[in-house]
Amino acid sequence: MPETYLSDRQLGARYNVHHLTPRRWLNEDPTFPKPVKLSPGCTRWKLSEIEAWEATKAATHPER
Repeated sequence: MPETYLSDRQLGARYNVHHLTPRRWLNEDPTFPKPVKLSPGCTRWKLSEIEAWEATKAATHPER
């Protein structure tokens, strides 16, 4: 099955935050998935890695 990629704007919408927030998370949270550069000017996050990160966060912080 082909990989799905999300832009920073799509991640912002997913978490209801500003589209630059995922880039800030890169610097603040070492567990946050690294983006993939698909071409010049096109950087995306793999949905599978984002979902795995979410699952890890949910398991370590069940009250959130």
